[in-house]
Formats: sequence, C-alpha cells, structure tokens
Amino acid sequence: MDAPKPHYLKLKHYILRQITHGDWKPHERVPSENELVKKFGISRMTVNRALRELTDSGILVRAQGVGTFVAGPKAESAMFEVRSIRDEIQSRGQVHSVRVLTCEAVLARAAVSAQFELDAGSELFHTRLLHNADGKPLQLEDRFVNPRCAPEYLGLDFSRELPHPYLMRVAPLQRAEHAIEADIAHKRAAAQLGLKEGDPLLVLIRRTWSRGRVASYVRLTSPAAQYRFVGSFEVG
Repeated sequence: MDAPKPHYLKLKHYILRQITHGDWKPHERVPSENELVKKFGISRMTVNRALRELTDSGILVRAQGVGTFVAGPKAESAMFEVRSIRDEIQSRGQVHSVRVLTCEAVLARAAVSAQFELDAGSELFHTRLLHNADGKPLQLEDRFVNPRCAPEYLGLDFSRELPHPYLMRVAPLQRAEHAIEADIAHKRAAAQLGLKEGDPLLVLIRRTWSRGRVASYVRLTSPAAQYRFVGSFEVG
C-alpha cells in the first residue's frame, strides 16, 4: 500500500492480488468495510469506492446486510463491440502487459488468404501476442493484417500501442464480423496460457473491414474457466 497511487486504487490492486493468487476463493466473504478501514488506515469512503468499482466490474458481489463476496473467476469481454483488451483489463483495476511471440510478413496459406478475399500466397502481416492481467496469461491474440490497410504495422512497439487502437487509427472500422468457437488447449497454447493440455478454451474470431477491404483477421483465445464474452442488443 506504499506505492504512489490513490488509496482506493491501491486497495483495489490489493484485493485483486488476493483473488488472483488464490488467497480469496470464489464465493468467499471478503473483509468488511470496517475491517479494511482499520487494516489500512484509510477512510470508509475510500474503501467503499474500491469495493463499489470492483463490484461494478463483476469481481465482487455485494449482498445487502450479508457482506461482500468474491465473484466467479471469469473476466468479461464485450462480444458485440471491438474493444482493446488493455482497456478491459485496466477497467477491472488490473495491470496489462503483453509479450510478442511472432511478428513477421508471410505468404499466407489459402485458408487465411480467403478470409481477406485475396489469392493464396498473398503477402500478409502476422503477429501473435500474449496478453497478461497482473502478470498472468489471459488471452492469445493471433492476428493477420492486410499490408494495404496498415503498411507500418510490423514496426509497432506493442508495449506502447496494441493492434486494436492502431488499426482503429490508420484503418477506421467500417464493419466487423464475429464468431465464437469452443476449443481445447493443445500443447503450445496450454504452455503459453499456463493451462493443462485438453483444458477448455473460448475463441473469438473477428474480421474487420476498412475502406472496402478486409483489414484484419484475428483469433482471440482465452481459458474458458477464466473468461466469457457478453453482449446485448435491442430489438425495435
């Protein structure tokens, strides 16, 4: 609690560490506001804000007259929106980091080229990124990008700017297509995501268009036990 951050944010990080390290289990009651005030010597208003924001993010569940409890372990991503995973992680009070696994120009196989409505062997940019929340793997991003839409893509410093905001900047979104698949973790994905082989995965497959061309084709793979996609729409 000594880092130079607002007290409510430090308390949020403390609570998240207790949860992600397994010290506070799902559905377990967390210390009361009074207990946290005494433990950290901060105001009740500060404690209330931290607990309220974590509740709004789905990390905690508060029951009137009963207490506050750890919610299920799943992070959420918006299904019908195209959002940056860094924003999603930070909105939960966690720290995002990224590791670049692949960054190259390739002559794409027919199955991939077809996603871009291009001939087999067309040049595409290919990146594989591992996104972490508080140092723990959360999502594998396997992305192909059309060089005509984003010619400088491979020169990005992904620790500073992720593919999503960069592409929104240089190839404004015209249309998006989503699909969700279930999968299991094979050897490489299991090792990268810190899972056992055969563990269930959720895969969001997304194509985006810009200026009449397919700009990006990406597979976002997450542990099914830790992640879910949510969305809502109106009929009328």
